[in-house]
Amino acid sequence: MGMPADGEGQVPGTVTALRRPPVRQSVLVRSDQRHTFDTFVDTIGIWWPVTPFSAGKDRVRNVTFERRQGGRVFETWQDGTEVDWGHVLVWEPPARFVMTWNMAAAVTEVELTFAEVGPGLTRVAVEHRGWEQLTDEQLAEDCALPGGYLGGAYREGWARILRCLAAAVGGQS
Repeated sequence: MGMPADGEGQVPGTVTALRRPPVRQSVLVRSDQRHTFDTFVDTIGIWWPVTPFSAGKDRVRNVTFERRQGGRVFETWQDGTEVDWGHVLVWEPPARFVMTWNMAAAVTEVELTFAEVGPGLTRVAVEHRGWEQLTDEQLAEDCALPGGYLGGAYREGWARILRCLAAAVGGQS
């Protein structure tokens, strides 16, 4: 069996994708799947740590998550300004949703899954992907936390956000 010809059998962009793997985080919460999903979506404006994880920080009055495919996810400031976080691409309550994420230097994608793993126990997992859209410079830029993608800021950020969700739904397990 000989070696394949140059590039044969390779998916275009594979090398880039391997250099920029998705950010993955998860948390186990003491709550059933439906309640956990609904808390994430319906009360995101209450539990989400808008400082530092938003455009408006302390000016944010609310965060709205429109419960449908094509729906907007956006923050509203005290003065009425709206800033889009993204749009819902996949809507499968209470198991998962996928949305664009407009808060990075280029549009990326966030998937949240909610898996019931026992009575009153749900594993919430996030996968933030699409980093190949960003240049090396953009990947190193600070986001809400210093260090950007390359410095682990998104990994730490999602861990912090999921801890806030866990506290809102009844605690980490």
